[in-house]
Formats: sequence, C-alpha cells, structure tokens
Amino acid sequence: MDSSNTGDRSTPSSGKRPKTKKKGAYHHGDLRRALLDAALLMVEREGPKGLSLRAVARLAGVSPAAPYRHFSGKEGLLAAVAREGLNALAESMESASAENVGLALAEFRAIALAYVKFAAANPSHFRVMFGPEVTDRTQHDGLMDASERAFGILVRVIQSTQRSGLEGAEADPRRLAISAWATFHGLATLVVDNQIEGPVESDAELAVLTNSVTDVIYRGLSYSGL
Repeated sequence: MDSSNTGDRSTPSSGKRPKTKKKGAYHHGDLRRALLDAALLMVEREGPKGLSLRAVARLAGVSPAAPYRHFSGKEGLLAAVAREGLNALAESMESASAENVGLALAEFRAIALAYVKFAAANPSHFRVMFGPEVTDRTQHDGLMDASERAFGILVRVIQSTQRSGLEGAEADPRRLAISAWATFHGLATLVVDNQIEGPVESDAELAVLTNSVTDVIYRGLSYSGL
C-alpha cells in the first residue's frame, strides 16, 4: 500500500503557518491499489464474507466514502480482486505452458503446477476468485474475460494433445478441461486449507505432489484421446 502526506511544512524562515489536514482527508498515490491491498488483507484475516467497505477504508486510512470512487460496493471490490487474481493466474499458466510447448505431459504438468503454486502463494486472491460472494460475473467489467482466459489455456492444451484417429479423440475439449480443472482446483484447495497430511513446505515438495496427481488425471483423460 502506497500512501504519503504531501502537506507543506513550514520552516523558521518561511513566516508561514503550517497547513493543517482536514479531518478525514487523505492522500494516496494510488487509492484503488490501496483499497485492493486492504481488501486482500481483510480476506486473509476474516475471509471474504467478513469484508466490509467501511473496514477496508479504515484499514487503507481513507474516508468511508473513498471506496465508492472506484467500486460500486462490496461485491464490486471483490470482483476487482477476483479479476486481478484470475489474470495473474492466467499469466502464470501461460508462462508455464510456453516453456513446455510440444511436450504433452510436461506441458500438462506445468500448467497444473502453476495453478497450485499460485493458489498456495495467493490464498486470499484464490478464495475470492472462486468464492460465492460475486454472484453474477457478467455484471462486472472484465471478470468473465479473465475467467475464460485462465480456463482457455487449459482447453488449448487439451486440444493440442488430443490425438486424431483414436476412439474418443473427438471428445469436447472443454468437457475434458473441466475434469482436469476440477482436479487441479481440488488439490489447490486442499493445499490452501492445509488439509494435506504432512506439510508441503517447499516448491519441490509441491511439485512432487502436484505431478503425482496430474499424472493420474492425465492417464484418465488419455482414454478420451488425449
């Protein structure tokens, strides 16, 4: 969070009285960013349901009315958090995919690991991205596009590895991608909620766990022509 007070300071030689800041006034270099950061901190402490605009404003050090400069309400703020998270997730998956293009299993593993690592590193974003607090994604600018961007990477990888001439090779790649996504997401949720028996304390341990799960779903999808 970036904040600064740029009020003038008097000096003994200036002859000017110091300017006083009006009660409730604020100065943020980036108010929107400050509010998003405060929202993420609140989600970490209280969960998405515990977030309120008044509390977010207080945490960001701004007036209760300030959030409405950028967000329509609590849901609008959470939708912005979700959109930011989904785009960041997509960037991670795109990077992982690009490093393994043409290597079917390696690429599949890589995007799965990118998904789970993102969730583990950004639990507050993750909970908002897939939580029920944003009831209609179509009502928030860019949110559906961000959702489709991340899911579309998985669909593309499925399409690129489907093999022609095999029984089931014409299966709908989006349907297959849902199966894979459910697996990635389930593992990510277990990691975020610390439900895995035995700690996952390093990226290496997380990679071993994710690869073992990914390999199972990959073999299962192979029966559909993958």
